[in-house]
Amino acid sequence: MPLNLPIVLTWLRIAMIPLLVGLFYIPSGWVSLPMRDSIAALAFVVAAVTDWLDGWLARRWNQTSSFGAFLDPVADKLMVSAALLMLLYVGRVDAVIALVIIGREIAISALREWMAKIGASSSVAVHWLGKFKTAAQMVAIPCLLYWQPIRGVPTRLFGQVLIVVAAILTVWSMCYYLRRAWPQIRDRSRAA
Repeated sequence: MPLNLPIVLTWLRIAMIPLLVGLFYIPSGWVSLPMRDSIAALAFVVAAVTDWLDGWLARRWNQTSSFGAFLDPVADKLMVSAALLMLLYVGRVDAVIALVIIGREIAISALREWMAKIGASSSVAVHWLGKFKTAAQMVAIPCLLYWQPIRGVPTRLFGQVLIVVAAILTVWSMCYYLRRAWPQIRDRSRAA
């Protein structure tokens, strides 16, 4: 396993997951809810920044690796899933939205793995729909974690709207990737 700064940042993102989850299990007398929510939102923002930074550094410093290419999306999906589950736990996101987003991540990850195995990974390469979906959820989740207005701006409402947008883009992008992979799925099914 290579060890360089981009991979360390990815591991840091994974290590932040227990912090994020643990915050929601701290007794309410130990820390105020606004403080808990602020720390959770900050932890998620730091994780999102390290997601961008580790990829940028790996490309800039020519430190890309197959292990990094594997670990980075795993870290992203684990962090987003943990945050959505905690938001579900405190009643700030609907179960259907959490299930759609997490389910799509599992399904598309499995599809990409299978397509890579058969040598057709370019069919399901990252598309602008997936990037917009990621951007929407990466802004929505900290807004929903923070939950308090900022200078009169209702982050709660902003987060609720964006998470619905993210869920819609999630379904749309999943349909796009499945449609791109369908010829391979159909041909492999006939051959079996």
